[in-house]
Amino acid sequence: MRDHGGDLDRAMQEYGAGDWLDLSTGINPVPYPLPPLPDSVWAKLPTKTETAGLERIAATVYGTTAEVVALAGAQAAIQLVPRLAGPGRASIVGPTYNEHAAALRAQGWQVTMIDDPADGAGADLVTVVSPNNPDGRVWTPQSLLELSKSVGLLIVDESFGDTDPAGSLCPHLGPEENGIVVLRSFGKFYGLAGLRLGFAVTGAELADRLRALAGPWAVNGPAIVTGSAALADQSWQAATRRRLTQDAERLDSLASKAGWRLVGGTPLFRTYDTGDANAAQTRLARGRIWSRVFPYSESWLRLGLPGSEDGWARLERAMSGDQTLTRSR
Repeated sequence: MRDHGGDLDRAMQEYGAGDWLDLSTGINPVPYPLPPLPDSVWAKLPTKTETAGLERIAATVYGTTAEVVALAGAQAAIQLVPRLAGPGRASIVGPTYNEHAAALRAQGWQVTMIDDPADGAGADLVTVVSPNNPDGRVWTPQSLLELSKSVGLLIVDESFGDTDPAGSLCPHLGPEENGIVVLRSFGKFYGLAGLRLGFAVTGAELADRLRALAGPWAVNGPAIVTGSAALADQSWQAATRRRLTQDAERLDSLASKAGWRLVGGTPLFRTYDTGDANAAQTRLARGRIWSRVFPYSESWLRLGLPGSEDGWARLERAMSGDQTLTRSR
């Protein structure tokens, strides 16, 4: 199933309209402040020089000497990856973000879900999401580098990796690397998902192929200007990591009081074993708070972070069962 968070339309259809607090995604609720945008970014096509400048800044932030390819979000990279090889046999460490399997199958790949990356040895392509969505599992760069020796192509999705740069595989890649592609999201950590910006980090050969597949103007002018400013703002990044960590601990405390057990997560989202995920989602929805449940688990529920004290107060009331709104259809 290609179900996703952020599906407020479904929430409203089932529970009614209102002032919804959407916690069904792992997007930073306090976005990076938009820089001034010159009129020219709307009036002209971005140049190769401007795109290359953004990619150089990203390479510095990710600590890599490999090629960095700017794309319209990590999702755009996910759609292109199946065309880099094969089709053949692909293994995906799961449960995880369902678009990886969907994109591969759409291009004729035979997809097998596995529990551990080592189980993918011998596959033509292996996908690992680290930190994993939704359980937060991580794999060390060393273990992933070792795995890459036994697979045709290794895809490492680090869409939630900005909260812990030390765990990234990017610094271990160089321009000669042509067996690994690391995917990075911009919108999640910087809270600007609507900008549609992400990156693929890989060797020169695969980078050239990705650029050819993406075509000209893969990233728009406003995204180039905003992305360049945000990626260069180390002070904002450090302050945001501290705030997200504190807020994740605050959310864990509320969940514990509600009797929920932490499964895992990242500072951008937390996944809990609630016993009955549908019942927990309904309880929150009655307070116009939307959460994320999963088709493969009857008990897991994922929550993002509120971005204001009003949001935290609403969430605390809903989790405690103090409801002021009733379900409507």
